[in-house]
Amino acid sequence: MSKVIISPSILSADFANLERDIKKVEKAGADWLHIDVMDGHFVPNITIGVPVTASIKQVSSIPLDVHLMIENPEKYIEPFAKAGADIITFHYEAAKENTSDIIKLIHSFKIKAGLSIKPKTSPEEILKYLPELDMVLIMTVEPGFGGQKFMPECAEKIPVIKKHAPGSMIIQVDGGINAETARVCTQYGANSLVAGNYIYKSENIENAILSLR
Repeated sequence: MSKVIISPSILSADFANLERDIKKVEKAGADWLHIDVMDGHFVPNITIGVPVTASIKQVSSIPLDVHLMIENPEKYIEPFAKAGADIITFHYEAAKENTSDIIKLIHSFKIKAGLSIKPKTSPEEILKYLPELDMVLIMTVEPGFGGQKFMPECAEKIPVIKKHAPGSMIIQVDGGINAETARVCTQYGANSLVAGNYIYKSENIENAILSLR
């Protein structure tokens, strides 16, 4: 995969003008739209749920990249799939022994399945699931809030995943992504980047997206 997939996080958008801000990143060349779903239990923040995701689907022309940072993700796969998610990523730490079953459940809705790991989780813990997955999401901050500082040691997980992953694997990185940290991640082998503040706080969104590539 030569082109780096850029997935702006709407966590940094203006929620009072969400459709406007979605159109901004679409027009600027975003590939996907990253939707952070937090439940206040798995991570210390609460964001959006199924109804807002369904509303976003009505106004978005690019794939919805839904990141479930929630407990018991298996309960919410069907609702988010039916709301219009094109990719659903859940956390290994929330699934553990249910990981394979949840991957199968996501695939049963004919959409892509992603698995995410927090900064303290070793990539070796998820290697056995790689053949079942479409994407791995490596968090380079503690999930929960936008605007955190990139943790470079987390990026060192990328080549470990890449070494064992099928050639079609999407390796996504989320957390503290800007032009400088994007370069670190892509040099390690990442081919998808999530950025919130760097894109939405930029004076020129199109240039910000180009700089990540």
